[in-house]
Amino acid sequence: MPEVIEWLADGTPYSPRFGDRYRSELGGLAQSREVFLHGCGLPAAWAGQPQWCILETGFGLGLNFLVTWQAWKADPARPRLLHFVATEAHPAGAADMLRAAAAHPELLPLAEQLQAQCWGLLPGAHRLVFESGQVLLTLCIGDTRAVLREQAFEADTVYLDGFSPAKNPGMWDLPTFKAVARCCRRGTRVASWTVARSVLDGLVQVGFAIRKTPGLPPKRDNLQGEFNPGWEPRQASHFTPVQPSTCIVIGAGLAGAASAASLARRGWLVTVLDAHDTPAGGASGLPAGVLVPHVSPDDSLLSRLSRCGVRATLQQLRALLPEGGGWLASGVLERRLDGSGGLPPDWPQAGRDWSEPANAEQLEQAGLDAASAATWHHQAGWIKPARLVQALLAQSGISWRGGVRVARLARDTAGPWQVFDTQKQVIAQADLVVLAAANASGLLVDGGLPLQAIRGQVSWGLRRAGDNSAFPPFPVNGHGSLLPAVPVDDGVAWMAGAGFQRDRDDCRLDPADQQANLDRLQTLLPHTAQQVALDFHDGTARAWAGVRCASPDRLPLVGPVHPLRQPGLWLNTAMGSRGLTFAVLGGELLAARLHGEPSPVDKRMQQALAPQRASLLKQRVAPADPVV
Repeated sequence: MPEVIEWLADGTPYSPRFGDRYRSELGGLAQSREVFLHGCGLPAAWAGQPQWCILETGFGLGLNFLVTWQAWKADPARPRLLHFVATEAHPAGAADMLRAAAAHPELLPLAEQLQAQCWGLLPGAHRLVFESGQVLLTLCIGDTRAVLREQAFEADTVYLDGFSPAKNPGMWDLPTFKAVARCCRRGTRVASWTVARSVLDGLVQVGFAIRKTPGLPPKRDNLQGEFNPGWEPRQASHFTPVQPSTCIVIGAGLAGAASAASLARRGWLVTVLDAHDTPAGGASGLPAGVLVPHVSPDDSLLSRLSRCGVRATLQQLRALLPEGGGWLASGVLERRLDGSGGLPPDWPQAGRDWSEPANAEQLEQAGLDAASAATWHHQAGWIKPARLVQALLAQSGISWRGGVRVARLARDTAGPWQVFDTQKQVIAQADLVVLAAANASGLLVDGGLPLQAIRGQVSWGLRRAGDNSAFPPFPVNGHGSLLPAVPVDDGVAWMAGAGFQRDRDDCRLDPADQQANLDRLQTLLPHTAQQVALDFHDGTARAWAGVRCASPDRLPLVGPVHPLRQPGLWLNTAMGSRGLTFAVLGGELLAARLHGEPSPVDKRMQQALAPQRASLLKQRVAPADPVV
């Protein structure tokens, strides 16, 4: 359940857990502006900067974030990118966040946007995106000390907020201040409303120079200061942030387009090269696919990573494409043929924003027995990936060149990367190269990569008049998949598939795969299979085939190939059968690591995707991967 909030007679939100108000009796808006924004020298301090990062301990009802966002919007000298990282152990519900902002009409449009994204806030990091990707809120749910250990960034500004030290001492103890200090650079400014002696002493001990400043009457004092330790602070990020320059992305599928878009938003001039004549010429040319989170009883790393990816993809879809033509957030029914429930036994309410057991009505709509084991995914639907690729590549700062076959990369010690074609001619050069060309990525890396080609074929056909009763109103997956109603040029189509053939890298259509798709559909949805079998038997069922690329552990490769030996060469590839889930997230993770920004995923997920693990995977045999 969301955190319980009581609303006092004067409209002030109150926490029964901590016995304290969320804002002062004077009103939260004045406190946010004077204590935090102006107390940290903003907006003047960020003027002319390419990006700015703020860390807040205690997100509460989001007022400090909304005030900071509003100041950013109003400032003509604002940074290109504003990062706001906030920790919160007990997140409030979206409705309470909106109610808290209702007293401030100037903030209400921003609060409504915040409310729309504050769902499914399970423990961990959640990246919320505003202003076309220029305002990024990383909401870290959990204890401040724990969640900051899972991040590596340098804050320019720190807001120390939260309930009174007397009411919530764990937010103001020395271990918490140490966690905050690890995220600071020399000169990072800090502000708070409390001047409790324990707070002042603790901050000084971890390296802050602190002073009292006049507070808003009737409060006498506030706290301001800078991080200025008597020792050399340890760099929070493993990489030295780079400045935007020129970049070549090799591959114009979802992974390449997402990487290009994330870098272009940060000021890079990006050239995308691809061997095909049009974008999305490879596996991303899939007519349509299912976007759905993975679930598991132990909420595995893959499950948590997939939720981050689904959120990232939905954000880009909503920002770039109208719903209905190229995608639809319809929800997805996942049939669990093994009879398992799929979800963790102690699945909280925030998890039910994502997925929950299917109800009797959903099963009936799918033509399934009421006793069938199935999960309903709220944050899921279908996508035409080529539409998303085109929208991503259309953003400012990106140029595209097709029909280009890259044969080799080379770089002098002090010069840019050079890209050579099959005729040994230099066709492009840039300071950064991102490989997002599926299996071809491995051919451009010294020593190769442990990548595996996996062919898949999709069957599809046009819906017939009067066949509505045979099709569910939403996609279904679990043993193959069915998309029941995808708009196409000549009508509305059903789509079923796809196969999973390892070590096959051709796209020839195979009649045996058509039959295999029908067989899977007969297991998944017998009632629907009877209807579409007519298309297979009379030869009107159509097909599309493509080749995916996977690593042995079925997780993407995202990050630098070798930061010391080959600086400036990065990967976002090996999406396997989950490109719709992972590609956009991979592009944002790559850009965040490159710039030393807060990460959209926690440290364990980032390490699980690191290309450095490739050498350990080369000798492994790829495990079986269920067809979905």
